Amino acid sequence: MEIKIGDRLIGLNHPTYFIADIAANHDGSLERARMLIRLAKEAGADAAKFQNFRAPKIVSDYGFRSLGRQVSHQASWKKSVFQVYQEASIPFDWTPILKEECEKVGIHYFTSPYDFEAIDYVEPYVPAYKIGSGDIDWIEALERMAKKGKPVILATGAATIADVQRAVHAILKHNPQLVLMQCNTNYTASPENYDHLHLNVLRTYATMFPNVILGLSDHTQSPAPIVAAVTLGARVIERHFTDDNNREGPDHKFALNPDNWARMVEEVRIAERALGSPDKFVAANEQETVIIQRRCLRAARDIKAGEVITREMIDVLRPATPGAIKPYEIEAVIGTRALHDIPAGKELRWLDLGE
Repeated sequence: MEIKIGDRLIGLNHPTYFIADIAANHDGSLERARMLIRLAKEAGADAAKFQNFRAPKIVSDYGFRSLGRQVSHQASWKKSVFQVYQEASIPFDWTPILKEECEKVGIHYFTSPYDFEAIDYVEPYVPAYKIGSGDIDWIEALERMAKKGKPVILATGAATIADVQRAVHAILKHNPQLVLMQCNTNYTASPENYDHLHLNVLRTYATMFPNVILGLSDHTQSPAPIVAAVTLGARVIERHFTDDNNREGPDHKFALNPDNWARMVEEVRIAERALGSPDKFVAANEQETVIIQRRCLRAARDIKAGEVITREMIDVLRPATPGAIKPYEIEAVIGTRALHDIPAGKELRWLDLGE
């Protein structure tokens, strides 16, 4: 199974595709957004992602105020939820500028659209649609994106397997190009979050949905979960990206800075090389160690021509000289006769033995 995002083939037999989620880390500045695109490219990202939402279309000010307090990662926000979303939103007219900057540096432009108008507006600009975990049960939005005919990338944080099945079937009904991403949506940057990533869900997804591409949308800092996800079959990785974790803003604290992002990509590229082939064979760089580490049959003493070979006359020793008789063949050697003198220590060959 493989799909194509822009000019890139995505699948088990292709390099992992990295999405740098710049999200709200532009801090309201178009120039910062463009700068972060350039940094993401330099750090090894394949795509830079933004989020197209407008506060009144994604959050209810009344609803969040009615909760009485801000919870989870929002508890640390100094402003109301509505105000944070208002300030983090990207004007639609940034889209062609950001797209142009991505093309200029050779990186794909992505965005997650969070309302119907945004879904339709960004269609000419994106090579695929990314759906955030929070919209996994908004089926009409999922179907609207799926019907555009472009690959769909679905994050599945804070969801049950029933939520995932419902969403996957809704998308696949209209579009077979699906990337299904395991995700945990705790954005607190707490080290305890590693206990809640549940990367083995990727095994479940592979079994339940064999015709989709697997991925991971992660909000921790270590490269270890990413490497593990790749070994489990993930080929699309998304993490938030910033230039400075100490900046004020909702997404900076748990994002990766350029150095950590580059390290993550490097570790995955090493893991990809190490994964190699599923076939078991003597690798190219093991050809000589087969000789020096393996054993072969050798004369335990001087053997005279005509002597019948007994077990006591055989040593099993390194090196395994090419052409020598292998240790697993020892039973076939016992009872044969030496056709000529064999000095102690010399390897035994079938040409040395007869009936």
